[in-house]
Parts: sequence; structure tokens; C-alpha cells
Amino acid sequence: MTTVPAPSTPAAPSPWAMAWRRYRKSRLGVIGGWLLLFLYGLALFSPFLAPYAITTQHEEASYQPPQPVHIVHEGQLRAPFVYGFTQKRDPVTFARKNVEDRENPVPIRLFVRGDEYRFLGIRSNLHLFGVPEGNNFFPLGTDQLGRDLLSRTLVGAQVSLTVGVIGVLISFAIGIVLGGVSGYYGGWTDNLIQRTVEVLLSFPRLPILLALSTLIPAKWPSTWVYLGIVAVLALIGWAGLARVVRGQVLAARGVEYVTAAQAIGARDLRVILRHITPNLSSFLLVTATLALPGYILGESALSFLGLGIKEPMTSWGLLLKDAQNFQTLRLYPWLLIPGLFIFLAVLAFNFFGDALRDAADTQSRG
Repeated sequence: MTTVPAPSTPAAPSPWAMAWRRYRKSRLGVIGGWLLLFLYGLALFSPFLAPYAITTQHEEASYQPPQPVHIVHEGQLRAPFVYGFTQKRDPVTFARKNVEDRENPVPIRLFVRGDEYRFLGIRSNLHLFGVPEGNNFFPLGTDQLGRDLLSRTLVGAQVSLTVGVIGVLISFAIGIVLGGVSGYYGGWTDNLIQRTVEVLLSFPRLPILLALSTLIPAKWPSTWVYLGIVAVLALIGWAGLARVVRGQVLAARGVEYVTAAQAIGARDLRVILRHITPNLSSFLLVTATLALPGYILGESALSFLGLGIKEPMTSWGLLLKDAQNFQTLRLYPWLLIPGLFIFLAVLAFNFFGDALRDAADTQSRG
């Protein structure tokens, strides 16, 4: 007599698999994740993607409007090209105007030689696209000095997007340590740290940012100013996280694995960082993702007000500074394009962070 084997029960999905499944259910979160990958990819390869260096000036192309790409010239299909612009004076106002030259199409070529740059320590002058020497191509137009707005926006992404990442890493390091120490020890240590947190949280964010940014010397080089802005953003960004981490540590310090680590003689800081903090990883990841937009907006606000990134370095906030005049904005609306990148980055981080928060929700039955 043969026995029929019992059907095997499928293995339960791992917590990571369940979290990935919950994340994929958020369409906006997935779109936000892909958009962030795209933006950080642009920032990483910006010297290669940018057709010009950010300091290259074209005096004959001041405030030139964006040049659209065409594929049809005089009724014939052609490879992608653009029409050049020439400057003429208005016979009435004598103001200079950019007039499109439709008789001489300029072909767009891939992998052209141009301004030299350094990428990962390697010098190169190869760019993804460009036009023959003696011609210009400005896909997003130019600023007052004739500098290509696309090149400055792409390179500015390196500053605007990395300020948030580095600032979050610094502020989270401070917040996790101080919040963990506050919740773990309690007593006068807890009172001292929490009173400091309350003082920091009682100040409005923008005024304290402006006050701290004025401490950065104006004579500092651009790299030092960048580090100073990161430090300013990090110094006021750790307080809220420290308060939340304190509550999490208060709840976790009495569980079995913490008691066991203490029983075998583990140091207090090791217990906090190696046993309690890893169990907060999902919470910290979601909090970091949702905090990044604040750092991007903080840097943009400081640079827009002239207290942040300085020339020759560039950022999205610094580029928006050229668009703060209403008359200039009415005449040259393409100067607002860096603001669109800020909007997309902040929106993508919010969508991505919300999706991660739902994915980390272990109580979800979805």
C-alpha cells in the first residue's frame, strides 16, 4: 500500500520580501524612486552631460532663449539640428534682441570635444552632445553673462542633492548618539539633552539658519562655504530626531537582548549603537528620506538670499537668485527652470519616503 505524501506548505515570505511587496504597491513611491535615481545620475555624470563649463561665458548670447531641437528643415527630414541666434537692435528702443537664424541649421553631434573637466580624478574634454566649433547650443537658454543654463543646472545638482545626503548623515549621527544617551541613562543627562533640544526646536528654522550662515566668512573659498552650509544645516537638524530616538530607546532598553548585552559586560555606547540602534533601522531610513527635502530647501533658501553657495560654484538655489526680479522673470522666464528641478526633487523624496514608511509598517496586512 502506497502512501501519498502530504503537500508541502509554502515558505513564509521574508520580512524584506513583504516590505518590497508593500513598496511596489505605491505607484507614486516607485515613480519617486526612479526619479531620484535619474536626478542623482544626472548629478554624477553632469560634467559629461553638460555641453559647457559652468564658468564659460558667451558675451554675444546674453539672455538667449532656449533653442528647440528640429528635425525638419524647409520641408525635408534631417538629423536633429538647431537654428542659431543672432543679436539685433530694436529700431525703436535700441534694445538688443535675439533673432533666430532659420537659414543656417546647425547639426547636433554626439560625443564632441569641448571644455575640459575632471571626472573621478580623470581629466577629459569629451561631452555627450554639442555643435560644430563656432556655433552654440543652449537647450535651456543662457543667463545675463551668456552662461549655459543647462550646464549650470546639471552641475548645480551635485551641490543641491549632496548637501541633503551629507547633512542628514551628520545630523543623524548627532541625533542618534545624543538621543540614545538621553533615553538610555535618563536622570540629569536626559534633562540636559532634552532642554537643549527644546531650545533648538523653539527657534523658527529660517531665522536661525540665516543667523548661523552669517558666521561663515565671506572670504572663504567655495568648497569651504559648501562645508559650512552643510554644518549649519546639520547643527539645527538633529534636535527633532534626538527626541524621537530617545523615546525609542526608552521603550527598548528593558527588552531581553539589551539586558543580555548588559549582563555579558557590553559597554553602554556599544549597547546603544550595536543592539538598540539597528532595531530602529527601518524608522531611521524612512525619517532620513523624509528629512532630505528640508535640507535641499534650506540650502536653496540660503543661496537664493545670497548667504549660501557662492560663485564660481553653483547650486539650484543660487541659480534661482537670478530670477528674483519680477521684471527679469517676465522677460526671461527660462531662469525659473532650476526651481522646477527643486520641485521635482522635493516631491520625489516625499513620495519615496511615504512609500518606504508604508513598506516599513509591519502591522500592514496588505
